[in-house]
Amino acid sequence: MIADLHMHSTASDGALDPGALMRRAAAADVGLVALTDHDCLDGLAQAAATAEQLGMRWISGVELSAQWQGHTLHVLGYGFDPASAHLQQAMLAVRDGRWQRAEQIAQRLAAKRMPDALEGAMAIQLAAGSDPQSPPARPHFADWMVEAGHVRDRAEAFRKWLGAGKLGDIKQHWPELPEAIAQIRAAGGMAVLAHPWHYGFTRSKLRRLFREFAVAAGRGIEVVNGQQPVEQVAYLGKLCNEFGFLASCGSDFHHPDSPWMALGKMTALPADCQPVWDDPLFSR
Repeated sequence: MIADLHMHSTASDGALDPGALMRRAAAADVGLVALTDHDCLDGLAQAAATAEQLGMRWISGVELSAQWQGHTLHVLGYGFDPASAHLQQAMLAVRDGRWQRAEQIAQRLAAKRMPDALEGAMAIQLAAGSDPQSPPARPHFADWMVEAGHVRDRAEAFRKWLGAGKLGDIKQHWPELPEAIAQIRAAGGMAVLAHPWHYGFTRSKLRRLFREFAVAAGRGIEVVNGQQPVEQVAYLGKLCNEFGFLASCGSDFHHPDSPWMALGKMTALPADCQPVWDDPLFSR
């Protein structure tokens, strides 16, 4: 069975609507699927209905933003009740923060002779079929910058303007890591740390993060994120077992033009790791 438990739709910063995303996942022979939009539950109902029609196993998912020691982290939530009032309230608070971030990005780009960025990013977002109430994300700004002729492609937009440490990298006041985990657990779900290698931490700092994640009742880590190098996966697999975590995997799909993040195409999980789908939560 191919499990892909990390992907994004137009409900956040993906290129495909939830239904089209599920159809593409089914065509890639994915058997267990979760839609994990950024701080957003809006696409879950459509994705769940389509996944069921196509015969895929489905579990609710989300990717929450959190902060830890001044760093922005992402926490994947699985198996929660999407109707949870507690979680819905938390999503509204984060959405307000994302709107503020979008406005700040636009202001900074305007100061660099790139006016009307917010309107442009919103137009890109709407053309993709996203909910107009959802704030545009950095990929939407990147696509607008390409369309407006400010950069050659999305990669250049992130490299020069929107990536980590650049002008558009606005630090939000996300919930602290234990709070984000508690929000998922309060809705009946499990918390899994997304793409631990991507944060660029030293190995000692990564271990410290894992210790605190475990203390806060985090249940697993994403050992495999897309077509990640085997040596990284092997190291994360060792830490996964050392700290008693379950192991998750996902393509982190956003766009069909990113072949290294293709649905269902991931480095294999280490054979000695216990996958998250062994947890009874995935059998409800």
